[in-house]
Amino acid sequence: MTPRRDRAAFPAQVGTLPTPSLIVDAEALEDNIATMAAALPGGRLRPHVKAHKCTSLARRQASAGHQGFACATIRECEGMAAAGLGGDLLLANEVLDASRLGALVREGVQLTVAVDSPETIDAAVAGGVRRVLIDVNVGLPRCGCAPDRAGELARSARRRGLEVRGVMGYEGHVVGLEDAADRGERCRVAMELLMAAHRDVGGEVISAGGTGTYACNVWASEIQAGSYALMDVAYSKLDLPFRPALFVLATVVSSNGEWAVADAGLKALGMDRGKPQIEGAKVWFCSDEHTTFAPSRPVGELVRLVPGHVDPTMSYHERLHLYSGDEVIGTWPIDLRGW
Repeated sequence: MTPRRDRAAFPAQVGTLPTPSLIVDAEALEDNIATMAAALPGGRLRPHVKAHKCTSLARRQASAGHQGFACATIRECEGMAAAGLGGDLLLANEVLDASRLGALVREGVQLTVAVDSPETIDAAVAGGVRRVLIDVNVGLPRCGCAPDRAGELARSARRRGLEVRGVMGYEGHVVGLEDAADRGERCRVAMELLMAAHRDVGGEVISAGGTGTYACNVWASEIQAGSYALMDVAYSKLDLPFRPALFVLATVVSSNGEWAVADAGLKALGMDRGKPQIEGAKVWFCSDEHTTFAPSRPVGELVRLVPGHVDPTMSYHERLHLYSGDEVIGTWPIDLRGW
């Protein structure tokens, strides 16, 4: 990766960035993208942009052979389309107002939306979206219809003139399990539910999976993995061939000899899956603008925190800085933030 340098746009050295700053190891990012592309080439992977919310990063994934993308919000669909990445978008979520999606379809964007109820089918029809996947609950108590209702919904959608491309089901209750054998077995159980629904629904698409189950989910026709590109503490606990590429750069602003305090806290780090990590240190706790850790380090020293959860961490920042060694080699806007 060799982003063109614009010296007016960002500092030349990592150490001159203001803190907290979001930084990405360019080599680790490229390795992660290449590793996943080798495991799931082309259309076997549908990268989920909710994990990074950055069209520049999505463009790197597209250059690795992945032309279809999953989105979590209408805003992400709009941003991907505006960036010229709207050739095959899946909004892997339910909406009750699809008018903005219909506007994208009329502009030529190839877009599919998830539906799991008569109301969401009505929304797709009214909004002008023509292609849907039936979202099936495979064990995570979130969106998705009961597996035995999927066929009925598919028939209803087709009667309304929609193209039902297949099914979608997310085994989100499984992807983070640390025991690989347990993860694989529970993935199988979840996918049996999805496959039963698919037999009733038909269509060519079986969309499922995530970074934690990308290797063991052999049932899905496409895997919706996203976190693999940057990684975080939660996924680093699993035996996966991806390495941390994302860090929050912070400065030690206080030190008493026993512990130190860095200037990045809850407002800079996704904490819902646990505390961040600092190499060679134990993080005690995070507060709004601070992380307290031990052993102590000198005031003014820079530290790199691996966030507990990549997705919300990305949403807290306006840009990321790519680095190689100590040099900043590019700055990318996190341009899919917001709604």
